[in-house]
Amino acid sequence: MEQFWIFGYGSLMWRPGFAYLRSEPARIHGYHRSLCVYSFVHRGTPKTPGLVLGLDRGGSCHGMAFEIAPERWEEAIAYLRAREQVTSVYVELRKRVKLLDSGRVAEATTYVVDRAHPQYAGVLDDDVLARHVANGCGVSGHCIEYVRNTVSHLRDMNIHDPALERVMERIAGQAARSSS
Repeated sequence: MEQFWIFGYGSLMWRPGFAYLRSEPARIHGYHRSLCVYSFVHRGTPKTPGLVLGLDRGGSCHGMAFEIAPERWEEAIAYLRAREQVTSVYVELRKRVKLLDSGRVAEATTYVVDRAHPQYAGVLDDDVLARHVANGCGVSGHCIEYVRNTVSHLRDMNIHDPALERVMERIAGQAARSSS
């Protein structure tokens, strides 16, 4: 029997928004989590873009895999396409992920950043990252809440993401300096 899995590495980990049978920590190879996507809708606007996560080339990424019941697959994938493909900055791919609790390997649908898309931010220095995260706000809320929730969820999973931690530290430092 074919299994249906979705791999999440950002807000899908803590707010999947679709029905699933079970979830399991997972790792994907060949990609890493990065604040590399300018957000013009969910966490920013074209005038004041926020930054959201994308799976970018290289490395590996710990996230969460969700098993979807076959009869719910079309509903789940339609929801994800509406959520993740608003501006077509991601490419929907099926990739192998290692399920970390069971040790099994599964094929999972995930969303990888399209480096040719105008919203691809590439590698930005920590000050620029922090500025976009601190100032971005869109239809899904403030960008800083998105990053804070992701960092919190990663910590709950005992995953340390040094790049996201540095961004949060910079924002806290900026807030402390501006209030003194």
